[in-house]
Amino acid sequence: MGSFVANVTFDCRDAAAVARFWHEVTGYGIELVPDPGNHYWVLTPSEVDFPRLVFVTVPEAKSIKNRVHLDVVPRDRSQQDEIDRLLDLGARVVDDRRSVEPGGWVVMADPEDNEFCVEGGSE
Repeated sequence: MGSFVANVTFDCRDAAAVARFWHEVTGYGIELVPDPGNHYWVLTPSEVDFPRLVFVTVPEAKSIKNRVHLDVVPRDRSQQDEIDRLLDLGARVVDDRRSVEPGGWVVMADPEDNEFCVEGGSE
């Protein structure tokens, strides 16, 4: 038997702000864990226990492209409607890959420039 992924952890300058952004994106439950060394935020999906999204404050800013990223798939709206919603939450478009090969997705960045992709939606 192998391992399972418990958490996907984001290093952040402002963990609370980034956790709130991703809470709005996913609808996952949000909880502050009061660790004496460094409080951190945990987002847990309601359907399953793992993987959770964890947001930890670190002193340094992001400096290079992510080597790992999340793919977001809208559940109840079109891809464009989800992109518009994410822009309103503070994301920005990095690369629109909808009309190129390979493509079909839009690369976005959260408020601290962590890249993620928005795939096609349900509509």
